[in-house]
Amino acid sequence: MKYGSKTARVLAVASAVALTGALVSCSGGSDVDENADVSGETIRVTLVNHVWTEAFKDLIPEFEKETGVTVEVTQLAEDQLSDQYNVKLNAGTDEIDVMMYRPLQEGKLFADNGYLADLTDLVNSDEFDWSDFQDGPASLTTYQDAVYGVPIITERTVLAYRKDLLEAAGLDVPQTLEELETAAATIHEQNPDVAGYIGRTGKSAAVTQFSAFLFSSGGKWINDDGTSAIGSDEARGAYELYGRLIHDYTDATINPEMSWAESFAVFQQGQAAFIADADSLYKNLIDPEQSTVADQVGFAAFPAGSAGSKPYNVASWALAINETSAHKDAAWQFIDWAASKEKTIQMTELGVTGARTSAWADESAIADYPADLLEAIKINGENGVGQDRPLVIQVAQAREIVGDPITTAISGGDVNASVDAADEAFNAFLVEDAE
Repeated sequence: MKYGSKTARVLAVASAVALTGALVSCSGGSDVDENADVSGETIRVTLVNHVWTEAFKDLIPEFEKETGVTVEVTQLAEDQLSDQYNVKLNAGTDEIDVMMYRPLQEGKLFADNGYLADLTDLVNSDEFDWSDFQDGPASLTTYQDAVYGVPIITERTVLAYRKDLLEAAGLDVPQTLEELETAAATIHEQNPDVAGYIGRTGKSAAVTQFSAFLFSSGGKWINDDGTSAIGSDEARGAYELYGRLIHDYTDATINPEMSWAESFAVFQQGQAAFIADADSLYKNLIDPEQSTVADQVGFAAFPAGSAGSKPYNVASWALAINETSAHKDAAWQFIDWAASKEKTIQMTELGVTGARTSAWADESAIADYPADLLEAIKINGENGVGQDRPLVIQVAQAREIVGDPITTAISGGDVNASVDAADEAFNAFLVEDAE
């Protein structure tokens, strides 16, 4: 059985209703009374370990004072969170009211299985101002034209580079992928102990950052007819380029299992000229306690390929209401407050990048961000694509399949053969995933 199949979900909910007789609250976003008196109610909010969570927990007493609602918070590590959702949501639990979830990883699954309440009417109220949310992140919490979640944390691919190495080489900041490769090759030739480019190499981990190369090269994961798109010439070119950047322009042995932390460490130790990764992680590169090159780091928008500059612009985390919650009115008031313009500005000031456009226009919110990073975020936000991986039910399995040619390219193997095999496997997967 797939994680939370529809049939199992319906049976579980029916059993829960029969046993408790208590699930009598409104059954959809359109039935939630956003102005209801919820004083005296208790809502259970499940959050993940994250810098947003750590900062936001301290603000919750404000909500409790304003509304008279008691908020019980459960905070879990990411793997624990997934395990809990797997068990409880599939069983039709009403023990979770507000849930923090990953739209990229679980959005389609949760919406398709009926785990999430429909918030469409609520987010489209004039007061909430859904139009203030960037298109990329907002599209990720929308499924079949209905809104099921509200983005609270976003990220985009940003290019980070060594200012000193570019200057010494007499090079400008790369504006295209072709210029990026030329600069990587030139700097490595002049500095043999420095990799021209470093990036994620782990099969699954690399998929997210590779997506910017794929989209900018005119490729995509899935064709409009639901078949695999990774066998296209554009995708093959992107796989080859990503592999060359990491394989060809270094004398070091490449760790084949690097995620962001390991690849960042190479850059932080002054052993790479370029890295393209999530802008939400920027402080790791400019913190002198973590980076030996902190004062030499610059940021730029993702370089353009044949299709232009198309990095991802995604909601990495969002808030939703459990469809079987008995406290949907209070749960919505919590989300309305947590994702308000005011609270988004407060989180932005703390370095947590949100989805509201208004926060990026607020001088106090962005005062501590490097000017070049802000410019890159603005450009990437406008050009960004609302996904960084295949949007399917079984995301983890899909990442393993489409990530295989990445590792082949990085190792200097036969990319075309690897793409052919992955394309065939991904086509078979997509048929199974749609069943």
